[in-house]
Amino acid sequence: MRILVTNDDGIFSPGLEALAQVASRFGQVRVVAPDGERSAIGHAVTIQRPLRYQRTALGGDLEAYRVNGTPADCVALGLYRWERADLVLSGINLGSNLGNEIWHSGTVAAAKQATLLGVRAAAFSLAVEEDHAEFGSLTSVLQQVIETVLEQDLPLINVNLPARPRGVQWTHQSVRAYNGTVVEGEDPKGRRHYWFVDTPLTDPDDGSDRWAIEHGLVSLTPLRLDLTDDASLQALLRRPTT
Repeated sequence: MRILVTNDDGIFSPGLEALAQVASRFGQVRVVAPDGERSAIGHAVTIQRPLRYQRTALGGDLEAYRVNGTPADCVALGLYRWERADLVLSGINLGSNLGNEIWHSGTVAAAKQATLLGVRAAAFSLAVEEDHAEFGSLTSVLQQVIETVLEQDLPLINVNLPARPRGVQWTHQSVRAYNGTVVEGEDPKGRRHYWFVDTPLTDPDDGSDRWAIEHGLVSLTPLRLDLTDDASLQALLRRPTT
């Protein structure tokens, strides 16, 4: 089995190496990741300039390459250079990708790109602050989750891990209203700067990805690329034409 591993935190992220090392238990692994951090870049692709694909030394015997592009670029180029793969794993992201975070996540976008190209994929994120990330303790649960991913005939799965998992739960995406604000400040040189901040206005609903993380469970959410609102579409089609 060929497994392509990527991320949006950059080729030297400890989460990337942790995921790749566990994935190597299931087959031949090749890492293709951005040469620097590309967090929250969403499903951007590079079309205005050419890309570079360079061999990079990582821990162990991992075969790795860095790309001066986005996570989606890395998947497209990685699958092209390897003449396809059987599975794409993206992560482990430093920070969660829950609820509305899925929309702008580069980690999830990399997995989506694989699905668009006909390869099964899963995105992995660790729902803790970067300073508290302990990937070594997640080895056994990562192996369990990858086994689950391989057992299911699902094109795209979003995985979020709490700091100390006590179980695994299939979940749905948490969709909540947010209070989006802009925090204005000033740097040491007197220049104005701005931070975007969002605060959830409601509690997570039972069985959602956020609910699972709050209960110490690994959240596995099947995703789809078709965003059609089927119920609204059917209602519109039933309306009489004039």
